[in-house]
Amino acid sequence: MGGAALGQPGTQVNLLPGAPALPANLTGRSWIVADADTGEVLAAHNAHWRLPPASTMKMLFADTVLPTLPKDQVHKVTEEEMADVGAGSSLVGVKEDAEYTVHDLWLGVFLRSGNDAVHVLSAMNGGIEKTVKDMQAHAEELQALDTHVVSPDGYDAPGQVSSAYDLTLIARSGLQKQDFREYCGTASAQFPGGHQTGKPRDSFEIQNTNRLMTGAGGISPYKGIAGVKNGNTSMAGATFTGAAQRGNRKLLVTVMDPGAGGINSVYEETAELFDWGFAAAGKVKPVGELVPPKSADTKSKGAPAQSHEQSRAAAGGDPGDSGLGTALGIAGGVLAALAGGTFAFNRRWPGRRGRRPADEDLV
Repeated sequence: MGGAALGQPGTQVNLLPGAPALPANLTGRSWIVADADTGEVLAAHNAHWRLPPASTMKMLFADTVLPTLPKDQVHKVTEEEMADVGAGSSLVGVKEDAEYTVHDLWLGVFLRSGNDAVHVLSAMNGGIEKTVKDMQAHAEELQALDTHVVSPDGYDAPGQVSSAYDLTLIARSGLQKQDFREYCGTASAQFPGGHQTGKPRDSFEIQNTNRLMTGAGGISPYKGIAGVKNGNTSMAGATFTGAAQRGNRKLLVTVMDPGAGGINSVYEETAELFDWGFAAAGKVKPVGELVPPKSADTKSKGAPAQSHEQSRAAAGGDPGDSGLGTALGIAGGVLAALAGGTFAFNRRWPGRRGRRPADEDLV
């Protein structure tokens, strides 16, 4: 999906004269740099490796469920809705018998990666099983075919995988939704506290776990960062998909499981790839493309979805010239509101290298 080069192992990049070299110290098992408007993939490394996504899976959850629930809807949390939240999960602090708006719960999902908020929203969507099915169907609509959903929150589960390519597709889709953009671009917010309906509840501040946005953990905030989601579990290691803008250029970067350093490595390598992508503008030949959803691809061409080779031939050869931005309706600055910070191989993923087996979802 997205072109033959993206199915090859190792690093894929076509540098033209004057192009900067890729960062030399990248350790991510899989990563991708893409233009958010055109869909051109500027460079990639094992783009279709199927790896555990951790909480970056919440991007697919949000892109699937967010449009179905009015943000001002009020919901009283039940004990049953909280019963299956995995041990060691990241939590925002949802309380049983308390009332929350859908807006409150989405802040908990995006800022604190709260699995408790995910479970409540899933219950409101018809339950965990239905939500997983909805997410899988949406992934297939997006042509994110490396993705297999087992849990809506990204909690480690056997067989739950995605890829750098798919997570980038999902982020691009989500960023077309105003609420998605606002939530993932929020650095801090107030979250309701308390335990019982009808009693005063003091709110407390929650901060986004995206360190490129907040500057937490000794990471410098990245200029123009817009989100979108980070994750970290024992099986997945650290994962991150980010969007950033400089001038009129908007990039998406996904990094999965850096092999060196601690949790900050995923942010450091993402920042390096952003820097490279902005510097390489117009100086690289794309190695592939972010394909449109099935429905958008069919509508834009007036025919069944075409293969990558067919779309390249129709566009004159280059994968980035297939009219993808227009087909998705994102050309012309859908990410503009985010500017300035306000805003594979189809293979089984390789075994973890020396990681202890565990299932806690840290972020």
